[in-house]
Amino acid sequence: MKETTSDREIVVTREFQAPRSLVWEAMTNPQHVVNWWGPRGFTSTIETMDFRVGGEWKHVMRGPDGAKYPNRSIFREIVDQERIVYSHGGAREGGPGVRFVSTWTFEALSTDRTRVTMRLAFATPEERDFVVKEFGAIEGGRQTLERLGEHLGRTQCEPFTISREFAAPREVVWKAWTDRDCLMQWFGPKGWTITAAKLDFRVGGEFHYGMSLPDGKEMWGKWIFREIVVPEKIVLQNSFSDKDAGVTRPPFPGKWPLRMLTETTFSEQDGKTTITLKWFPLDADAEEIKTFDGARPGFAMGWGGTFEQLTAYLEKV
Repeated sequence: MKETTSDREIVVTREFQAPRSLVWEAMTNPQHVVNWWGPRGFTSTIETMDFRVGGEWKHVMRGPDGAKYPNRSIFREIVDQERIVYSHGGAREGGPGVRFVSTWTFEALSTDRTRVTMRLAFATPEERDFVVKEFGAIEGGRQTLERLGEHLGRTQCEPFTISREFAAPREVVWKAWTDRDCLMQWFGPKGWTITAAKLDFRVGGEFHYGMSLPDGKEMWGKWIFREIVVPEKIVLQNSFSDKDAGVTRPPFPGKWPLRMLTETTFSEQDGKTTITLKWFPLDADAEEIKTFDGARPGFAMGWGGTFEQLTAYLEKV
């Protein structure tokens, strides 16, 4: 992802492993937009999205702190699958207003890869600087396009999903999942033992770990935390790795996705905790998705064994 700026603009660019038609649909269909619009931790309620020149788009964003952000845009230019221009006005409820012109361009790099550029143009440098300082607009733009990439991944491949109930309070299960020393005692498929681990549990932080079998076979993995809602939800990018925390493909048959997304939720009822885990490829091509789909029985076995080890660990704490 690349960004460029001028004194009156914010520009964020990202490439997606998806055909332009799919990316365009994700941006212009409100049933898609509501699933990814806004920075991490934000949700959106769309009141109307009349996608035509002169049409109105009204939506309310809600931040992690519960604050509301009413927004109103008017579509000014639409070039099918290439370009969208709209004028935008919005604000934090009870706060000062923000106005800019937003231009989105969609460039087909190949039949299954698309570059999206989001450009926000302000009337003055001061207005641009206010939005950057007050709302974190540059990082917010990065996160919004990152969430678009995750949504595209969900639409291209059905997530692998597994759910399990544990006889322990959520705070205990959450600690088991987020504390380095706890993770080293249970994480991984049956037969594997974590031999090395570094954990920086924060958004943007990493968990880099090495596992081994009794016969000496080694495997490394890496997580990058994208979203943390204590003690309810963890979203992370995971990949196979090496000792130096590089991203690698595993020593398995087929072309494996380099990066995947794991969404884990924790819910509690009557002193018991249910974990639901969803796993799917990120920025994957057709061959990588096919490999992922073919490995689903192995996922069930691997995660099932991992959850059995978590059950045994929780019985001891």
